Amino acid sequence: MTLKKLALFDLDHTLIPLDSDHAWGEFTTARGWTDAGEFKRQNDAFYEHYKAGTLDVQAYVRFATAAIVRQGATNSIAAHADFMGAVIQKAIKPQALKLVQDHQAAGDTVIVVTATNAFVTRPIAKAFGVDELIAVDLERDTTPGGTGWYTGAIAGVPSFREGKVTRVTQWLADHGLDWDRVHTTFYSDSINDLPLLEKATVPVATNPDARLRALAQERGWRILELFS
Repeated sequence: MTLKKLALFDLDHTLIPLDSDHAWGEFTTARGWTDAGEFKRQNDAFYEHYKAGTLDVQAYVRFATAAIVRQGATNSIAAHADFMGAVIQKAIKPQALKLVQDHQAAGDTVIVVTATNAFVTRPIAKAFGVDELIAVDLERDTTPGGTGWYTGAIAGVPSFREGKVTRVTQWLADHGLDWDRVHTTFYSDSINDLPLLEKATVPVATNPDARLRALAQERGWRILELFS
């Protein structure tokens, strides 16, 4: 049986040398959407929890999306277009883009699998030429007379830690596949992604944090430095 080949990519600090949600928060704060001092304090604290593997993802997403919930669709979408031009485009490095394109040229299905929400990350995936995105989906206000915009809550299973395995499993089922019928390569920088790295056929520790680097060395996993 020929296995379908998938190339799975984490986004932040894997394909781009920054955290897109953190950068988006700083960008919108500079626009006056949040109190700069208080936002930075909370944003940095959540980021430290993320790196430590102790993030409360529901609480973080409510915090991270509060500004776009307040601003509404028109302002938020326009600001994100500016964010792409001012911050993200220069963070898309040729070697990262080539890695994605090499997998596409080989006929692999490329999927960005990120713990950042889809509002922030879908345009970034598109900038890499990737249509398939597994991200934290945001609930919309669909009540009668509601705004139709985001509420700040998460819809479904968040693609964080073990949730990435759950969401990829769902993606496979939606495409008539299962883990036994695919060959998966997963690139990630973070120990938070250990569940999916262990599930993948080929785990690649990419620009790894200290904990993931030590584990990759111990297990003989490939270590890739995209940005050094």
